[in-house]
Amino acid sequence: VPPSARAAPGPARGFPSAPCRERSMLLPLLLRRARPRAGLRWQHRVAVEVANEPILEFKPGSPERQALQKALDDLKDKTEEIPCVVGGEEVWTADVQYQVSPFKHSHKVAKYCYADKDLLNKAINAALAARKEWDLRPVQDRAQIFFKAADMLSGPKRAEILAKTMIGQAKTVIQAEIDAAAELIDFFRFNAKYAVELEQEQPLSVSPSTNSMVYRGLEGFVAAVSPFNFTAIGGNLAGAPALMGNVVLWKPSDTAVLSSYAVYKVLLEAGLPPNVIQFVPADGPVFGDVVTASEHFCGLNFTGSVPTFKRLWKQVSENLDRYRTFPRLAGECGGKNFHFVHASADVPSVVNGTLRSAFEYGGQKCSACSRLYAPNSLWPRIKGMLLEEHQKIKVGDPVEDFQTFFSAVIDQKSFGRIQKWINHAKTSPNLNILAGGKCDNTVGYFIEPCIIETRDPKDPIMQEEIFGPVLTVYVYPDKEYRDVLQLIDSTSPYGLTGAVFAHDKAVVAEARQLLRNAAGNFYINDKSTGSVVAQQPFGGSRASGTNDKPGSPYYILRWTSPLAIKETHVPLGNWTYPYMQ
Repeated sequence: VPPSARAAPGPARGFPSAPCRERSMLLPLLLRRARPRAGLRWQHRVAVEVANEPILEFKPGSPERQALQKALDDLKDKTEEIPCVVGGEEVWTADVQYQVSPFKHSHKVAKYCYADKDLLNKAINAALAARKEWDLRPVQDRAQIFFKAADMLSGPKRAEILAKTMIGQAKTVIQAEIDAAAELIDFFRFNAKYAVELEQEQPLSVSPSTNSMVYRGLEGFVAAVSPFNFTAIGGNLAGAPALMGNVVLWKPSDTAVLSSYAVYKVLLEAGLPPNVIQFVPADGPVFGDVVTASEHFCGLNFTGSVPTFKRLWKQVSENLDRYRTFPRLAGECGGKNFHFVHASADVPSVVNGTLRSAFEYGGQKCSACSRLYAPNSLWPRIKGMLLEEHQKIKVGDPVEDFQTFFSAVIDQKSFGRIQKWINHAKTSPNLNILAGGKCDNTVGYFIEPCIIETRDPKDPIMQEEIFGPVLTVYVYPDKEYRDVLQLIDSTSPYGLTGAVFAHDKAVVAEARQLLRNAAGNFYINDKSTGSVVAQQPFGGSRASGTNDKPGSPYYILRWTSPLAIKETHVPLGNWTYPYMQ
């Protein structure tokens, strides 16, 4: 009989509760008795009941708004010192770096340092020393830590993590809330639920033997490389392998060190042993060189650019002969996401969904819409509404002005790259800027939302990822919609997200078939962004990554090495078989 999972703690106190907060907390574990079958024993099954974290509204005067405002005030003009944490000790190197606030780059929000080669090797050794004990710890105990961390983020740590995400990564309050609070909490709770329930998945046992499956961690260490655009992704890239009994080296993004360190400290406070995750900001190539050179490297959990992921993959392949095991490589690399509009679509839904998808968080979501395909018959209305609503979009300081829809892009490198694409649109005979596109990096890295119309559906701006507030529209003849669906599928090397807007059910069915491989998350009459843990597990293939679907039960299987055990209870009396008589 599998051991029962422990009940997770109730909601943490100290933060204002939402009306339905109690529904999001871990409910008591339910023991379900399976029906007996021939050759099987009775078995208790554990079902862990959790729900998605409610999203708070932060209305003026609300308790959550007041708590957040205090946290923001506490960070104003402050610089937090953030060390590497290796072997449970805070370590500083001579290679000091700074994270600045994107909307006010004169404000250094964090002072940190890069781990050098020697420190990274020390981190590997410290992690390996902790691996055996952590892997042998019951999954219920490991899950309990993540349930507690989720409760802390839902309660007393919520305002802090939101404030650090807003100031450090230039997110508005709602974008910080759906990321650093709701999604991160959901990752921790649902992953823990899936891990506990996975242990109950056992093979058939037929007399006179008993069969069982042990879900071990991988043999070695996992390297987690996280991006700037979602605080939750960083917590999940490092947290999910750790939950499954692995030890991890976590390299956070240089432009999200502040919030990543806050997440790391929450995990430690929730009871994560110090050596399970080593917190090691580092220069990307140095980190990649060191971890892939170790014989104990057993996994990479990555979110970032295609060139970086390819480089790491090539390094792994070049070092295969030195590894003790074949490493697991999981990666998510962005996309060139589309909105396809059919003549039967609802125009307001198209416009509102596209504005949100293309411009929320400055187009810096992996799932952001950057190419829109509109039919001739609807284009005048769509264009008119897009331009009208575009004028209402406010770009500014998300801390001082809560009316801001999105803020600055993440850094100077990103600013320069996006500006080059806008300049390309200005000079190309195929492209026409309909609205926006002004760039100003005097105070922060601000770029106006830019809407472009193209006469060439294969222009590079329709193929390559920009990762900024730039939307390009191609207008097509209504009757050619099937050709356009095939065009969408073949235009870009990516395959992450896409949306179809149509009320004609036959067209929706056609789109689902023709675009079957064009996206890993496919939306019908909804925008291409906004996946929710356990509801729309996220990920794509082609150049978008390995499509491991974080936010689903399948994801945690990537970070376990199952051991099948057969125990026979009756001695074997003869080595011969009946046919030999």
